[in-house]
Parts: sequence; C-alpha cells; structure tokens
Amino acid sequence: MSDTAIELVEVSRRFGPKLAVDGVSLRIQRGEVYGLIGPNGAGKTTTFAMMCGYLKPSQGSVRVMGVEPTQEGALKGKLGVLPQDAVLPGNWKVGALLVYWASLSGLAGPEGEARGALEKVGLAEAWNVETHALSHGMAKRVALAQALMGRPPLVLLDEPTAGMDPKIAHQVRQVIQEMRGQQTVVVSSHNLQELEQLCDAAAILDRGRLVQAGSLADLTRQTAEFRVQVARGTVLLPEVQALAGVVSARLEGESLLHVRFDGEAHPPEEVISRVVGHLLQTGVLILGVSRGQRLEERVLQLT
Repeated sequence: MSDTAIELVEVSRRFGPKLAVDGVSLRIQRGEVYGLIGPNGAGKTTTFAMMCGYLKPSQGSVRVMGVEPTQEGALKGKLGVLPQDAVLPGNWKVGALLVYWASLSGLAGPEGEARGALEKVGLAEAWNVETHALSHGMAKRVALAQALMGRPPLVLLDEPTAGMDPKIAHQVRQVIQEMRGQQTVVVSSHNLQELEQLCDAAAILDRGRLVQAGSLADLTRQTAEFRVQVARGTVLLPEVQALAGVVSARLEGESLLHVRFDGEAHPPEEVISRVVGHLLQTGVLILGVSRGQRLEERVLQLT
C-alpha cells in the first residue's frame, strides 16, 4: 500500500475564462493532518472539491487513496467530507438523519455509528432534535459527525470550527488531533493559529497557484530561526552575532531578540543553548524562547 493518501499533479481548474487553480502539484501522506491555507480566492475550496471528487480538473491528475475520486463509488467507505457550507435537510430528527446516512454508506450497525459520532462531537443530547431547530454551530457539528461515521481512512474538513464557540471549537480540535496517525485529515481554514496547532504539514495557495508546501517546521522556518523574549538587561548584538552557527541577530522592539542560524551545519538545540547561555552570562534575563515564525507571518509574506 502506498504511503500517499492524496496526490495532485499539475492540476488546473477553469470556470469559463477564470483559472481558479493553476498547475498545483502536492502530495499528502497517510496519517497526516494537512492544512490548505490561503486568502479568499486562493483556490482552496476548488482544490478541496477536486480532492472530494465533486469537480474534475480541467488539466492534470488527482489520485485519492489510489483511485480517481470522480469514479462512481471509488471512495465509498474511504472518505468522510465536511463541506464549508453544509446544509442539513429539513423535516428530519438528527438521529434518524445520521442513521439514514450511515445506512446509505453501508456501515454495519448504523445506529451505533450515529450515536458514537454524535457523542464524539459533543451532541449526544441532540438525537431527537429537529434539524431546523439547530443553531449554526450545532448543525455544523452534526455535519461533522456525518463525516466521522465509520472511521474513514481519509477525512476532508472545510472550515470545521467556523461559527463554533471557543469551548466547542476546542473539542473539535481535540477530535482532529486524536485522528492523527490513524486517519488522514485535510483541513481547509482561515484560522491560522488553529492550523498551526493541528497540522503536521500544509500547502499555501495564492491566486490559484501553490506558493509553498511542506512540514509546519519548514513553513515556519523552525529549523532556521528563533526568538528570545528579554525580561531585562542589555543584549550585546555583536557578541551574539559572533557565536558559532548564528547568521544574524537583531532586536525587534526593545525586548525581542530575533536570531537566524545555519540549521544545516548546526543543530538548533546547540545554537539556542549557546545564545541563551551567552545572554545569561552577560546578565540578560529571559522570559521565553520560541522557534520559528508564526504561521500567520509566513502566510502574509507569501500571499
């Protein structure tokens, strides 16, 4: 079995004269939590739809779990999907609707699957609630429960926590984290802090093109830079810059030391320890050390 869950090769998608996705190639490994990142109009939703098999590419190839996703029935039982604007049908009770969906998917014990999925998203009490009576956040969780039933090996989630209160959003993030290594999860979201917390790797899209893809460590340059929050004391920049492995050092404001280093020739832990040790020896007290850039900073640089 291949280690690749999803592979896009030179994929483009046109809507009339508009080129929504332009020559995107990326590979998502099994067991990863993978993020799709980009501003509005970047091509995330179109890329997501092609991964789901909702759209055919105008050019290039998409392989999902080893098959072409638009083939009828090719992904039955292998894929769970939460679309961004999922709308539940009216005149159904939540439990009955989920049982119906589980039956359509051919799941054994559809009622047990439905109840288990509702419990996982924190909505066990909504079994007999009419779908039209659900709040936006509750309806989103019911749609998420549908995507989780049967523990499909691949789950695609478009804005999974949008419209949820912080407590419920935290619970959903925990569900996603528990899937890591057991299932492959692709998350498209505008919440970059959430993606930074959840994802092993990500792709950054802008105007339909892939601008960068890789592990979160690579995207945030954790292997090449770090920041030291200074409590008090004077940072002697020339001395820091002279330390082995340090490429550059500068102060951001009065209390944040930004250090770039040669991550190929010098292990990060050695450079960080060397810089922190020097600061302490020269009377500088520190509040903390953080690796790399924030994901938001990187995305803003690239898009």
